[in-house]
Amino acid sequence: MEPDPLATRLSAVVGDAHVLTDPSLRASHESDFTGRWVGRSRLVVRPADTAQVAEVMRSCHAAGVPIVPQGGNTGLVGGSVPDPSGTEVVLSTRRLTALGPIDVAARRVTVGAGVPLAAVRRHVASRELEFGVDLASRDSATLGGMIATNAGGERVVRYGTTRANVVGVEAVLADGSVLDRLAGLPKDNTGYDLTGLLVGSEGTLAVITRARLALVPHLPRRVTALLALDSLDAAVSLLTDLRRLESLELVEFFTADGLALVLDKSGLPAPFRTTHPVYLLVECAGRRGPAEELADALEKAPAREVAVARTASDSRRLAAYRERHTESLNAAGIPLKLDVTVPLADLPAFAAELPALLAGRATPYLFGHLAEGNVHVNLLDVAPDDEEAVTEAVLGRVAAAGGSISAEHGIGRAKSRHLHLTRSAADIAVMRSVKAALDPDHLLSPHTLFPDRD
Repeated sequence: MEPDPLATRLSAVVGDAHVLTDPSLRASHESDFTGRWVGRSRLVVRPADTAQVAEVMRSCHAAGVPIVPQGGNTGLVGGSVPDPSGTEVVLSTRRLTALGPIDVAARRVTVGAGVPLAAVRRHVASRELEFGVDLASRDSATLGGMIATNAGGERVVRYGTTRANVVGVEAVLADGSVLDRLAGLPKDNTGYDLTGLLVGSEGTLAVITRARLALVPHLPRRVTALLALDSLDAAVSLLTDLRRLESLELVEFFTADGLALVLDKSGLPAPFRTTHPVYLLVECAGRRGPAEELADALEKAPAREVAVARTASDSRRLAAYRERHTESLNAAGIPLKLDVTVPLADLPAFAAELPALLAGRATPYLFGHLAEGNVHVNLLDVAPDDEEAVTEAVLGRVAAAGGSISAEHGIGRAKSRHLHLTRSAADIAVMRSVKAALDPDHLLSPHTLFPDRD
C-alpha cells in the first residue's frame, strides 16, 4: 500500500511518533466518552506547540482535508470524534501542556489547551489561588475542550461558566493563521470580542492552543452538607434561602433512583438509613468558617435528614454520592445523555412529567446543578429505533418551557438536528455567516453544531 502523502507531510512537522495511522492506535480517539459516538479517522496528529498546529492546519487546508480538534475526549455529544467516513484528521491537543508563570498581582495564568483541569488547579494552588471552574472529570478534561464547549460544572453558582473565567485565547484558524488574544486585559474596548466568540464554538471556528485564565483566591475553610428532601419543589424553595449565603459555592441535586444506582455500582454505604425522594449536596467556602452561616440557613429548611461533613474525608464521601452518578450509569449500560437547562420554576413539573412523556421507552435518571436549572437527563434501556423519538420528545418539552437543549456539553453531532428548537432561524443564519467567514471551506468540525445541509 502506498504511504498516505498527508501522513508523510505531517510526520515531517510533528515527528513519526505523533502521526497515528494504525487503527489500534487511532481507536481511543475515534469514540467519545459515552461509547455512543464512534467514527473512523484518516489519521490522528499530535502537535506539540502552536507553530506545529499552524503547520498542520495549513497542510490540511491545502489538501482540503477536514479536521476534528480533540482534547481530553470527555465530551458527551460526539463533537470531538470523526465521522465514519475515514476522511477526517483528528488533531489531538494533548501535547499542548505548557503551564505558564502565575501572575499573582493580576491573578492570571496562561496554559496550553491540552492541560487537564486538575493540573491547572495543582499549578495555581502553590500561590493560594484557584481556577473558578471545577468538573467531576477534572483529571481528564482539558482546558481547550472546556473552552470549546463553555463547560460549566459544579461552581457556576459562584464563579460562572468557563466563559466568565477565560480572559484571552490563542487559536489557529482553518488556513493556519494564528489569532493571538492572550493579553487578557481587564479593559480593552478595541472591537469585537474574539475570545468570547471562540468560547463555546465547539471547534468549528478555530483550534484553541493556549488560554489566559482568570484566577480566584483559594478559600481554605469549607463545609459540605447532604440534605434529604421530600421533593424537587422543596429543593427549589430552599435554593432561594441558600442564594443569600455569601459563601455558597455548590448546589447539586440527585434523586432516590440515582442514589440507589450509585450505591449498587460503587459499593458506597448509604448516606441515611431511610430513602428519600430528592437529595441536595451543598458546599460553602470562605476565609472564615462558613459552617455557622450554613447552619443558620438550614435551621428552617424542609430537610428530612442532614449529614454534615466534619473532615475532608467526609466531604469527599458526601460529594461522591453525586460525582459517581456518571460512572455508575456507564456501568449499567450506555445511557442516552440529554444535558439541558430548564427554568427553575418549571423544573419540578419537568421531572414529574418525564416518566409519562417517555411512556415506558426509557428509564430516566436525573441529577445536576440546581442553581442553574441544569439537568443531566440520563436515559437507560432506550431501544436503538426509539432514540430519535425519545430525544425529540424530551428536547421538545425543554424548548416548550423556554429552556436550552444544551446546558454545558455543547451541541456536537448529537443535537445538531435539534438546534432549531432553541435557536431562531435568524440566530442560525448569523452563526453560519460567522462560520463561513472564518472557515469558508467548512473544514473544521464539519458535522458539529450545525445540521448537515441536504
